[in-house]
Order: sequence, then structure tokens, then C-alpha cells
Amino acid sequence: MNAKQIAPTEISYHKKSRVLDIAFGDEERFQLTAEFLRVHSPSAEVRGHGPGQEVLQIGKENVGIERIEPVGNYAVRLYFDDGHDTGLYSWEELYRFCVNSEQLWADYLSRLAAAGHKRRSGDS
Repeated sequence: MNAKQIAPTEISYHKKSRVLDIAFGDEERFQLTAEFLRVHSPSAEVRGHGPGQEVLQIGKENVGIERIEPVGNYAVRLYFDDGHDTGLYSWEELYRFCVNSEQLWADYLSRLAAAGHKRRSGDS
């Protein structure tokens, strides 16, 4: 998919299940949980200001999205119910999250375990 095709054609949030549905074109549909999006936020609060400065996010199992705000024609800002709202999710970043979600989630769970933390609810 080239840069002109990367923009999602549909984004909808299901509050009860805390799942964001994202469609890219007619054939690519993905679901990402609010927890996934929160712990992978592209904000400095989560990623730091450089390599090795990432901050492991814990206790985000029940986080939800309160609001989704478009940012120009290239991104959305997600407002989480834990007060976090500083990450801009570009179309390219959302697409990367979608196609790599299983590996990114497994990596996150490994980092949690290595830090001695356990998720409080069942695996997503």
C-alpha cells in the first residue's frame, strides 16, 4: 500500500468492547483494542525522546477511548479515559499497528513479564 492509499476509509469505536475498527480500502479491516493503542501510544510520555527512553505502560487493561479527533488529513488524536491524549496516530502508524498487531502485542507482554508485571484481566 502506497502513501496515497494509506488513509483509513473508516474508523469506528465500540465503547462496550473497547475496540477500534479500522478499514483501509474495501478489503483490509482490522481491530485494535484501546489497551493496545494506549500502551503503544506514539507520545513522548510512552516512547520517550529517544532510543532507550521508552516507558512501559502498566495497568491499562480497562482503559477506554473517550473521543477521536481528526488531525488534518494525516492522523487522529485519541483521548483515553485515563487522561492520556498526547499521541498523534498517523495513518502510517495506525496501518503499521494493524498489520503488526500480533507481534507488537507479544513483545509488549514479554516486556511486561520481564519487568515482573502481570495483566489483571484475560489476554486480549
